[in-house]
Amino acid sequence: MRPSNQQGEKTQPGQVMRSQDYGVQRRGEPLVGNSIFTDGVDSVTSNEYPTKSQNYVSVNGGSFQGRHSKADSSLIWNQRCDLVNVAILTLLAAATRFYKIGRSHRVIWDEAHFGKFGAYYVNHTFYHDVHPPLAKMLVGLSEILTGFDGSFTFKSGHKYPDDVNYVFMRAFNASFGVPLAPMAYLTLQNLGCSSSAALLGGLLICVDNALCTISRFILLDAMLLCFTSMAVLSLSGLYKHRRRPFTRPWLKWLFATGVSLGLVTSAKWVGMFAVALVGLYTVYELYELFGLPEVRAVNYAMHWAARISALIAVPLAIYMLCFRVHFALLYKSGPGDAVMDSLFQANLEGANMRSQPLDVAYGSRITLKSAIQGIGMLHSHRDTYPDGSKQQQVTGYTHKDSNNDWIIKKVHGQTYGNTTESVELVKVGDVVRLMHAGTMRNLHSHAVHAHLSKREWEVSGYGVDGNYSDANDHWRIEVVDELSQGNPGDHLRALTTQFRLRHLQQNCVLRATGKSLPQWAWGQAEVVCDRRGKKDDSTLWNIESHVNPLLPLANPSDLKSPFLRSFVRLNMAMARTNNALVPDRDKIDLLTSTPYDWPILRLGLRICGWGDSDVKFWLIGNPVVWWTSSLAIALGTLQLLYYSLRRQRGICDIPPSIWERHLCVSGILLGGWALHYLPFFLMGRVTYLHHYFPALYFAVMYLVYIVEWNAKRAATPRVKMLLSMLGVAAIANFIYFAPFTFGFSYPATELASRRWLSTWNIYNES
Repeated sequence: MRPSNQQGEKTQPGQVMRSQDYGVQRRGEPLVGNSIFTDGVDSVTSNEYPTKSQNYVSVNGGSFQGRHSKADSSLIWNQRCDLVNVAILTLLAAATRFYKIGRSHRVIWDEAHFGKFGAYYVNHTFYHDVHPPLAKMLVGLSEILTGFDGSFTFKSGHKYPDDVNYVFMRAFNASFGVPLAPMAYLTLQNLGCSSSAALLGGLLICVDNALCTISRFILLDAMLLCFTSMAVLSLSGLYKHRRRPFTRPWLKWLFATGVSLGLVTSAKWVGMFAVALVGLYTVYELYELFGLPEVRAVNYAMHWAARISALIAVPLAIYMLCFRVHFALLYKSGPGDAVMDSLFQANLEGANMRSQPLDVAYGSRITLKSAIQGIGMLHSHRDTYPDGSKQQQVTGYTHKDSNNDWIIKKVHGQTYGNTTESVELVKVGDVVRLMHAGTMRNLHSHAVHAHLSKREWEVSGYGVDGNYSDANDHWRIEVVDELSQGNPGDHLRALTTQFRLRHLQQNCVLRATGKSLPQWAWGQAEVVCDRRGKKDDSTLWNIESHVNPLLPLANPSDLKSPFLRSFVRLNMAMARTNNALVPDRDKIDLLTSTPYDWPILRLGLRICGWGDSDVKFWLIGNPVVWWTSSLAIALGTLQLLYYSLRRQRGICDIPPSIWERHLCVSGILLGGWALHYLPFFLMGRVTYLHHYFPALYFAVMYLVYIVEWNAKRAATPRVKMLLSMLGVAAIANFIYFAPFTFGFSYPATELASRRWLSTWNIYNES
């Protein structure tokens, strides 16, 4: 007797109930193969998850065993074919990535940046960059493995010294480009493509000129693409095993996905698009599970717990671990110090902030640093405002300067009597006066409008120390955070105390607005007294340097910088730096391109000098791969819309199980392309051709998938021939464009025949 579904209807042979999708399979339901035209269950032998009837036959008769042996033989043959295909793609990818990799002995393009960043790890010198540290630490590892001493500065176009093994460094980087092709093959197989189609997908990735070129230099993109492909492969494995949750394969792919997400986000923030893809797929799965009455609340909660552990906790742990290692390796003071807070800088070797007193006393000479990156120190100089009060300017200044020094004093009419035996320490809540050390003017505010932020009050330097007794020179110290341990006296401390300065008369707070004053203030940062008493980082200050010979030096144990604080601070600095990478509208930059240019391959990119005798590389994709994949994206999207509209009108051209599977696979591949491409239209930052490469990876796999899907739906008998023709065309085009990938040292005009579009700047037109 056939099993019945929830509505009491008989199921047909080969039909799978909806509840089977998420691991509540009923006995007697057949398992079908993982093909484009099945409903997507794994291609496993039927005895891997045997039904009751199969168990019975296997014990009491031999007929099932005979069928099982044939299935086993077929499975073993397919696995061997897969291993051969993966090996072929790996060898081909290695050949294209490593061939003549050391031909140019000069620093090429962004090797000037990332080679230098790697050298910072060799020298243990702290630096700042817009990208997370993992890929750059791997670059540093490649340099350490060569015995590099960190002395070469990787200036663009300069020749590598004989003692710098740049060939190994490039080969190390290229090794991350090799797995792209075999992982594309395995991903397509997990998504239900045939071995022939999956082989074509891996081949197209292997023979794309742009993906090959970008892998052959000391850059971060090969690592980003490798980790992205790992994330997609893991997601495809999770999709393949979606109907057997909490089994070993399902858990393996689930946690592999989490690890991959941690790696890709730790290489570049573009990896967040992969996180978004996995997140959307996870939401879809959980939504589907929520609609199944067979799924109990406890089981549903387990699904949530497993995904939170694997897809949130694991990636976050890896991301934070990379920063922990980053901080541990870069323990010396360097060019990136200024983006971090004063307490972090004090812990860097070579910084002089550690050798200073901790508790602040009246009479101490101090500098005040804003918590906002790019503001720097509270500063004053003899120049006056051109209007308003016309008193002495008070600004924010990012460089070390004696005009950043202030002396902390008591209010007018009060004195302090510090001696070698006793000093009067400043306490939380004290009302103080800050005198500029260079000009003897007091930090002052009054009811005069600021010069840029008109709603706020002006801050100026006024009076000469105590000669003018003005209550507008008085400020109250309001402590917001104290990072040191054991401060029973609630004393104001250097480095560890974050506080606000509230004006006693106007009840406003000292604030750095983030705006730059005009040339009359040398373009320095505006500092005002905020009338609304804003409570954010713009009103936070800390004492960075502290000089007082009457006080003992700080205990190093009191100056430890909390990791989480430094982690958040650096990520915020990375975000601000990234947002500042905006194109200069007044400058023509031949290296940049727009997202509109990428799918049609409108522009290439010269990544080195273009002299006739120079070894030249031109970053350009394989037109066969790029144009066909872009066409597949467009036509595949239209096809999805067409069939969706027909189904809405009750016309079901495709069986429901096949349609649902087609939507899932298209959602992963087409959705992955969209998430890695469309956001660049919203970004204000400068963009380059290589920003499209992760999206291209998805587009190529979708091309192969949609070609095979349509060919089999149309019952075309020559699917393999169609796939083979596409592969041959791509290989021929790769060879034709090979000089751009592997380098050429003759005049570019000799390659004029390869200029297929008038916008391609292969050579300079006279």
